[in-house]
Amino acid sequence: MQTHEIRKRFLDHFVKAGHVEVPSASVILDDPNLLFVNAGMVQFVPYFLGQRTPPWKRAVSVQKCIRTPDIDEVGVTTRHNTFFQMAGNFSFGDYFKKGAIEFAWTLLTNPVEQGGYGFDPERLWATVYIDDDEAISLWQEVAGLPAERIQRRGMADNYWSMGIPGPCGPSSEIYYDRGPEYGVEGGPEANEDRYIEIWNLVFMQNERGEGTSKEDFEILGPLPRKNIDTGMGVERVACLLQGVDNVYETDLLRPVIDAVARVSSIPYGNHGTHASDVRYRIIADHSRTAAIIIGDGVSPGNDGRGYVLRRLLRRIIRSAKLLGIDEPIIGDLMATVRDAMGPSYPELVNDFDRIQRIAVAEETAFNRTLASGSRLFEEAAGATKASGTTVLSGADAFTLHDTYGFPLELTLEMAAEADLSVDEEGFRALMAEQRARAKADAAARKQAHTDLSAYRDLVDTGPTEFTGFDELVSEATILGIFVDGRRVPVVNHETSAGSEHVELILDRTPFYAESGGQIADEGTISGAGASASAKAAVADVQKIAKTLWAHRVNVESGEFVEGDTVVAAVDPRWRHGATQGHSGTHMVHAALREVLGPNAVQAGSLNRPGYLRFDFNWQGALSEDQRTQIEEVTNQAVEADFEVHSFTTELEKAKAMGAMALFGEAYPEEVRVVEIGGPFSLELCGGTHVRRSAQIGPVTILGESSVGSGVRRVEAYVGLDSFRHLAKERALMAGLASTLKVPSDEVPARVANLVERLRAAEKELDRMRLANAKAAAANAAAGAELIGKVRVVAQRMAGGMSAADLRTLVGDIRGKLGSDPAVVALIAEGDNDTVPFVVAVNQAAQDLGLRANDLVKQLAAPVNGRGGGKPDLAQGSGKGAAGIDAALAALRAEIGRS
Repeated sequence: MQTHEIRKRFLDHFVKAGHVEVPSASVILDDPNLLFVNAGMVQFVPYFLGQRTPPWKRAVSVQKCIRTPDIDEVGVTTRHNTFFQMAGNFSFGDYFKKGAIEFAWTLLTNPVEQGGYGFDPERLWATVYIDDDEAISLWQEVAGLPAERIQRRGMADNYWSMGIPGPCGPSSEIYYDRGPEYGVEGGPEANEDRYIEIWNLVFMQNERGEGTSKEDFEILGPLPRKNIDTGMGVERVACLLQGVDNVYETDLLRPVIDAVARVSSIPYGNHGTHASDVRYRIIADHSRTAAIIIGDGVSPGNDGRGYVLRRLLRRIIRSAKLLGIDEPIIGDLMATVRDAMGPSYPELVNDFDRIQRIAVAEETAFNRTLASGSRLFEEAAGATKASGTTVLSGADAFTLHDTYGFPLELTLEMAAEADLSVDEEGFRALMAEQRARAKADAAARKQAHTDLSAYRDLVDTGPTEFTGFDELVSEATILGIFVDGRRVPVVNHETSAGSEHVELILDRTPFYAESGGQIADEGTISGAGASASAKAAVADVQKIAKTLWAHRVNVESGEFVEGDTVVAAVDPRWRHGATQGHSGTHMVHAALREVLGPNAVQAGSLNRPGYLRFDFNWQGALSEDQRTQIEEVTNQAVEADFEVHSFTTELEKAKAMGAMALFGEAYPEEVRVVEIGGPFSLELCGGTHVRRSAQIGPVTILGESSVGSGVRRVEAYVGLDSFRHLAKERALMAGLASTLKVPSDEVPARVANLVERLRAAEKELDRMRLANAKAAAANAAAGAELIGKVRVVAQRMAGGMSAADLRTLVGDIRGKLGSDPAVVALIAEGDNDTVPFVVAVNQAAQDLGLRANDLVKQLAAPVNGRGGGKPDLAQGSGKGAAGIDAALAALRAEIGRS
């Protein structure tokens, strides 16, 4: 049974049983504890926590999940994936244990022709929490499982919580017996390779408190209502139903392995090695995960989600090289993933060009990085040999791993080729230190979900009505007052003094709450009638559970009482500037796509009065001509005075119309569409906008820069801020024109001429300096001293010389010294307080036992430096110029001892 069919049967089974099918959320959710969605229940957490009322009693989904903490285990074990699909059914206060067990059992054991999976009931086992007698009775009653195939297990195995305060409860896991060829008998307790877990049923009935581990926490009491949360591993079920030994052999991953095998000289499977098979599996697993992550809007970067993606892609590239594949391969792998996963995830097909472009760009960049890392390895290897040892230090191996992404196995392979070994213990110690720091950082970031229980009553009574699309002043009623998260009946200037947050929740408001890249409105909330003296400045507006507007205020006078009528007024100048910035963002986005094409897709934005910042997916810097075109297209649309029109429609209809959506953003079924100039700009957006495009005013692009691999950023001023910026630029140009005594339009040419003349002068100075140095070198060759049988030139050179300059000179001098044994050593005070030095030894001197890579150490030590190289030429650099004379003396002494 194909994986797509397994997914479909799961969804159909539960939809027929009254569950609402909920699409998979993006793997990126706004959750303080998660880098990626890692479980099927994550998008339902607000319902389980009681922060929001669920819109349905029963739900079913197949959620995209990513788990990367054990990334080094991928391919080593037979069932570990970084990306997996978690099929789950959920009950919010509806059915409980009996229903969950019944639904799972019938789907697993019903014949294929009746919509089930057709598993043999005699090969299924269940585990339950140690004291859950009710679950044991239900497994016997509903499924007919004999007592010997039901095992009790402790909290570590069969009690679920999120690892932080929140909902929890006992669980019951379903296992499939793969047979005696996979291990010993005795059920899951005896062997989890033979008895493989396929489904976990969580009976969410309690609330847990703080704790120190998965097994050590306090049960605070029962939840207000009992819930069901289950998770069936789609990949594991596919592995069993397709009769393969591991998840890498299933229909969704095997095509990637086959694609790699077609271009690798090393086979997969029976004729290969375990190490090569692991590399194949890494490539297959990571290719799929990378495609999913990029599809949900992540680009490679140096931290957070971007770093995870970068690491996955680099592991693919490294593994391919270790399989003997030197040509680019990422593009073909992404196409293979698209073909395999497309039936279940059509977004991989629709957005393939962007996904492939980002992945291929990272491959190209990393190939350059590999080249740089290889140079670093060669330097480290040279220095290691120069020091007389054959063991590359753990610190060098760690630097290669941490800075250039070299795995230890690649460093080991390169070291062996250079007749070196590696201090693996030292490397692993440094890696352990890094992991410990990372875990400490993660633990510091991990926190309980924000306690929104104080707002629960208000959340359940209904959302705040946003009136800001139509008015800037609204009369409203105070629904609640919160001081530092605690609900209070009244607040005034004195009682709020020293508080971090004072929040007023209103039944209706014209204030825009921060979202979609637009920062919150500013303004005031004032009392009405008897409380007219009350006044508060609105400093920020945030959404609570996406439905309530929390106005964070500074109470300036009077007092506010829950239930009072107030007047909420947005600062009109602030709102005008904010609408200019937000509408300007849409205009710049449209202009980017017109100039660069449809792959220039939004990756984030920020807009405030007079300013906008727009991030978009793109490889490489824009040319000056492209920046000019983007600015011109934007301002042409401003001048066209397009009408700005907004309307609400169904999400799928909006997408069918071509409305742009932000990657990774979760949208409701009903969405607001903002249209500027008909087809010019059409985007899903809940922000505030100008009425007509001319109200944006001039748009001046300040610049364009990189904010990560594959992501560029455009910044611009709009309206009066744009005018003020242009006025400053004009004043600057006028000042330059006055100084240079030319008309303004001739300033660029005059500046370019001055720069060219300056460069020419610098080149001439460099030429003269090198000519003088060569003359000095000729004199040095003529005055070479004789130490034993060796002619020696050991000399301090003029300041400012680089290592490259010194290499040129030692070659000239060595050539002038003829065929007699000769050593040339030059050292100088370079730029930035460096002390470069180079040593050259001709063949006759090498025959006497002198080696440049040995002699260079004599120069290195007195100047606090390092050096290495080959027997005929070696170089290095130090930081202690005061030791130059001592360095030259040490070198002469070493030659004298030879």
